[in-house]
Amino acid sequence: MLFWIFLVGGLAARYAAGLRTLGGGLLLCVPLIDVVLLGATVLSIQEGVAPTIWHGLSAAYLGITVVYGHRTVRWADAKFARRFSGVAAPPRSPLHGRAAVVDAWKVWFRFLLAYAISVALIFGLVALVGTLDKGAPLLVWLNPLTKVLVYSLIWPVVTTIWPGKAPEPESGQGAATGPGSGTGAKPAPGPGPGPGPAPAEENR
Repeated sequence: MLFWIFLVGGLAARYAAGLRTLGGGLLLCVPLIDVVLLGATVLSIQEGVAPTIWHGLSAAYLGITVVYGHRTVRWADAKFARRFSGVAAPPRSPLHGRAAVVDAWKVWFRFLLAYAISVALIFGLVALVGTLDKGAPLLVWLNPLTKVLVYSLIWPVVTTIWPGKAPEPESGQGAATGPGSGTGAKPAPGPGPGPGPAPAEENR
């Protein structure tokens, strides 16, 4: 929650209010929020507090933030820049062909990296607790994370099998103009009929 509060607050200060220094400071705090949250989780567990699912959430969320945090900030910054500064929209992801396949797999491997970081942090907290039984509330987040990882694999597989083709340009575009091309141009006038017989001289 604090991630989005600082993100929206920083962008609003930068673009809507014109306070670029304040906005930049708030945006710098965005990637640190989850690190502070995880640190607080570790300290509370070390003090003997029984782990809960909320402690596990801080570990799971930090893995996602590490991978997607800067991308989310860039995406939101582009949206605000377009809305308040008239900056052109960024190019869209490819939708057809080999480029679409590569993009789909990049997206999935990016989440795989986030998954690996989150799982490592969760098991790190379990090790800090001491046993799997005590750390069971932390392991609850492995189920939804794994489901998302598996379900998100569907799209790159489908895209690989059916990559699609880019739409072809409409027929007739770029065709040379000329007689019979259907462009409405009139053909150049050809030589007219030859001169008729000279008029007979008037009888004098």
